[in-house]
Amino acid sequence: MATTNINVRVDSALKQEAEALFNDLGLNMSSAINMFLRSAINHDGIPFEVKRSIPNAETRAALDEYEEMKNNPGSYRRYKCFDDLTDEVFADA
Repeated sequence: MATTNINVRVDSALKQEAEALFNDLGLNMSSAINMFLRSAINHDGIPFEVKRSIPNAETRAALDEYEEMKNNPGSYRRYKCFDDLTDEVFADA
């Protein structure tokens, strides 16, 4: 398949941000643009949104808490079985 060049002028900061995003997604600029063009043709319009998954504040806090628990297991209560855990939860309710 023959290829051709497309020259596009964009703001340098925009290009850097886009390259960083595409790198995070495992793509280079050429691959990302080709994906967009193919999808646009298939959908007969602007086709899709590709974005990084950024956890919201609640999820980030839960992940941070998990890391803390993993790094300091002696600081947290452990249970021998699930019933022991649920008994304590229901006793506190």
